[in-house]
Amino acid sequence: MAVEKLIVDHIDTWTTALQPRSSAGRGSSGKIDLYGIKKLRELILELAVRGKLVPQDPNDEPASELLKRIAAEKTELVKQGKIKKQKPLPEISEEEKPFELPVGWEWVTFSHLGHFFGGKTPSKMKDEYWGGTIPWVTPKDMKTNLIVDSEDKVTPLAIEDGLTKVSPGSILFVARSGILRRIFPVAITSIECTVNQDLKVLSPFLSEISYYIRLMMNGFERYIVENLTKTGTTVESLLFDDFISHPFMIPPFAEQNRILSTVKKLMSLCDQLEQHSLTSLDAHQQLVETLLTTLTDSQNADALAENWARISEHFDTLFTTEASIDALKQTILQLAVMGKLVPQDPNDEPASELLKRIAQEKAQLVKDGKIKKQKPLPPISDKEKPFEVPEGWEWCKFGLISEFINGDRGSNYPNKNEYVVHGIPWINTGHIEKNGTLSITDMNFITEKKFNELRSGKIQSGDLVYCLRGATFGKTAFVKPYESGAIAS
Repeated sequence: MAVEKLIVDHIDTWTTALQPRSSAGRGSSGKIDLYGIKKLRELILELAVRGKLVPQDPNDEPASELLKRIAAEKTELVKQGKIKKQKPLPEISEEEKPFELPVGWEWVTFSHLGHFFGGKTPSKMKDEYWGGTIPWVTPKDMKTNLIVDSEDKVTPLAIEDGLTKVSPGSILFVARSGILRRIFPVAITSIECTVNQDLKVLSPFLSEISYYIRLMMNGFERYIVENLTKTGTTVESLLFDDFISHPFMIPPFAEQNRILSTVKKLMSLCDQLEQHSLTSLDAHQQLVETLLTTLTDSQNADALAENWARISEHFDTLFTTEASIDALKQTILQLAVMGKLVPQDPNDEPASELLKRIAQEKAQLVKDGKIKKQKPLPPISDKEKPFEVPEGWEWCKFGLISEFINGDRGSNYPNKNEYVVHGIPWINTGHIEKNGTLSITDMNFITEKKFNELRSGKIQSGDLVYCLRGATFGKTAFVKPYESGAIAS
């Protein structure tokens, strides 16, 4: 098979192409996105839905016959009162067909293939709607392509009061969510369920083609995200009318089954490649971290030099990924603050004298009314000291050498409509750059009047800002390149 040969012949390319993830997952390889394998999966799906994955068979019943059966089934559902009669769908014009189709294929819209409906959220004020046994699917449940359960459940009373039941075999897709900036989640439900207002449901007129419809949506994901979504005032959403009336291609039913079988086989191969790559990355990162720990555990300069020599001999082999280089950077910083990076000079003024000068300066600031007098901090006990510090060093607490301030979260907190093009920086966690400075390109600004209304959170050149919580916990930056600013709470 041509695609299997493509995978095998270029396996190093697919398995070694990596990029950092926007958010870390579990394990030491959690920060790594297997970019090559991800792109391989996308290629397989794209080839599948364009008729280039498996050969066409002239003996297959053409897709035009399949569409006739779908239309007949739709008519029967209308006759039985299961769905409402729709307005006749417009014909797909020649201008809407961007290229020639493979033999036996047809242009079609999703509206030709099934009945669409949406969901909603039952009132949170009514306890009798919640905690039942009926799955209520939301975007957070759309992490796989097959729905078998949901995080939240509703009761039969919620269904009676307006929720629509979704039958097994229906296709669910996210129609409103920030995730539509990047991906278009689609799944088939294997259970009877209901959905919230951020999802739409496509109930196929012919149940046998459910899995291929899902494959169509997956295969055209990039096109849908880039061309059939919009950014609203708060969140991204699908251009629903455009989506259901946009022309896509559908193959003969027999070819659909061959495509689905081949895709399943190739995705299984991708799973194996992915697992092998992740295992290798985890083993590599564990080795790197074990060796770097020998540096921070070194008891003296001679041991450190010996351990470093052992690592440096294999530098090009060890430090090949972003995670391993990050670990090396962290080790260098740790060695620095432990006093193991440079030798001590017995002629240096000891840190105890520096702490005395800091205490004097702090007392003067209190006297001048620039800072408030703090309660004395308790002394550092021997149990709190994890190791012996070098000659001339001292243990101390941040509270002894600095003042901490928080942002103003009161009524003066700036709203987005109060931002200005030029003014005083209004800083949040997203503005802290990796290099320890503040963002230039996407900074928010407030007026001097709004700045003066703030009761706290005002910072100036020389101050450090850091993140207290969340995914960015621990990120730190100087106020550079600004001279002043204010921090969000």
